[in-house]
Amino acid sequence: VVCLNEEEIWTSGWNPDIKCFNTQGILQKTIKTKSGVWPGDIAVYSDGALVYSDSSTRTVYKVKNDQTEEIIRLQGWRPFNLYVTSSGDLLVTMFSDDKTQCKVVRYSGSTVKQTIQFDDDGQPLYSGNANSKYITENRNLDICVADCGAGAVVVVNQAGKLRFRYTAHSPFTKKEPFYPFGITTDSQGHILTSDLNNHCIHFLDVDGHFLRYIDNCDLECPSGLYLDNSDNLFVCEFLRGNVKKIRYSK
Repeated sequence: VVCLNEEEIWTSGWNPDIKCFNTQGILQKTIKTKSGVWPGDIAVYSDGALVYSDSSTRTVYKVKNDQTEEIIRLQGWRPFNLYVTSSGDLLVTMFSDDKTQCKVVRYSGSTVKQTIQFDDDGQPLYSGNANSKYITENRNLDICVADCGAGAVVVVNQAGKLRFRYTAHSPFTKKEPFYPFGITTDSQGHILTSDLNNHCIHFLDVDGHFLRYIDNCDLECPSGLYLDNSDNLFVCEFLRGNVKKIRYSK
């Protein structure tokens, strides 16, 4: 789920349709993926252009004024999750064809500006698999990735240096292993990540310290998260096929 403004909510799921709803839940527009395969992820530029990833064709497409163009085509790698940064760059998480490596690549248009893959010791920052790795940028320009395959939120600074990993606070009071899925940040720099298997959202400070759970909203399998400019939290419920709007206190 991603919001261009407080009136338009774009969603995608396990079918080729990318749908735009208003805040009353009324369908405004539908875009179909070019390949007919469900999109890995979607994002929206500030000018309203939509981008979506297609792992089956190793391609990222941009849709504007009902015209679809290919902006990124990879070799040996498959794009998955997307995020448009405050500067207008596109962050793309991608995995290798053999599903053993993962990296984050920053693009300006179709040009690679930065690749984030290893820590200072040469160890992979992210788990090597085809699991989703939702990504966002914090107000301090940290890049935050929900690595569900590793059970961790991995945060690097703007230069790509590891700042911290959050692997669920201790003592962990939920029943199932921590499974971070969606991720977003608010105007104060708090990090929110949805814990799909424990039906809650972890609320962290800018340095990765656990503050509290958001778990009193009848959430079931929360997945995609998005915060608008007024800090309204939009939560996708994976199995119900719902989007909930939540107001929370900071």
